[in-house]
Amino acid sequence: MSNYAFIGMVCALCISALGSGLGAGTAAQASVGGWKKCYAEGKPAPFILVAFSGAPLTQTIYGFLLMNFIRSSALVGGGNTPLAVACGVFGGMAIGLSGYLQGKVAACAADAVAETGKGAANFFIVIGIVETVALFTLVFSMLLLG
Repeated sequence: MSNYAFIGMVCALCISALGSGLGAGTAAQASVGGWKKCYAEGKPAPFILVAFSGAPLTQTIYGFLLMNFIRSSALVGGGNTPLAVACGVFGGMAIGLSGYLQGKVAACAADAVAETGKGAANFFIVIGIVETVALFTLVFSMLLLG
């Protein structure tokens, strides 16, 4: 396996995980703020905010899957191509950006649910739309490498 494949593999996982971590951190901060608001107003703190906080974590899984697919592609075809790097870097960036932006959407959702107690199902639909970007990136990168 070439260095190209290793660079692509590392980028796919690490850049995806970076965006995922930033997104989860952003959503978690909003959840904590929402709970604080509920406690200050004497309202029950909605547990659903935990799900909003964890929503961006799936992008790390997609980065791991892309990493493994780059590895498999390299083992089968030699992997001595800049395509492995391109899929790892740009695929990782797209997946990571999806995770970060999903965290921002989840943060807004956490704030809204903490304040109103309503709309969680609608917010998960919107979070899922942002998730779809990461899924499309994973699938299209796998097709490109395959």
